[in-house]
Amino acid sequence: MKAMLGLLALLFALFAVASDAAAPQNAGSPASSLPATYVSAADIQGNLKAAPNSATNPFPNIRVVDAGGYNVAVGAIHRAQTPPGVAAVHFKVSEIYHIIDGAGTLVTGGTMVDAKTRPADAISVRLEDGPGASGTSIQGGVTQKVKAGDVVVIPAGVPHWFSEIDGSITYVVVRVDPTRLLAPK
Repeated sequence: MKAMLGLLALLFALFAVASDAAAPQNAGSPASSLPATYVSAADIQGNLKAAPNSATNPFPNIRVVDAGGYNVAVGAIHRAQTPPGVAAVHFKVSEIYHIIDGAGTLVTGGTMVDAKTRPADAISVRLEDGPGASGTSIQGGVTQKVKAGDVVVIPAGVPHWFSEIDGSITYVVVRVDPTRLLAPK
């Protein structure tokens, strides 16, 4: 858990440095600063326990914060071993997965099979990861086994799909929302 929180702190620091480097500063005027947001291990575990009988959390974002020019969401997802879930692509939101337990096979890139754009009023679009599409699988793409400790960065527009889950998999997800589609909470 300490490693997970350390990774989250590192990711937030990298985003802060990138936004500071991109934003022009007026000499002599103080930079406006935003408060830091702390997501505890208890917050993560509480979110995971909120849907114990579900294949995945219905509302995985624990916090969505204004990071100065963009929003960042932090959540946690647990997926049980089931038949392969749906493939997804998020048109505007990038995701970073930090696997904290379990393992699986993640396919990224390629072409989604039977892709259907999600309705704008869908809960997943409004509260989770913005506009996108879902499909039944991915053809082509890169297949990678992932396990506890691994980190995967999935840029906006890249299809992704767990084609196989070995028992179960739990991961922290950091969503970078440059167009502020997700409301802060």
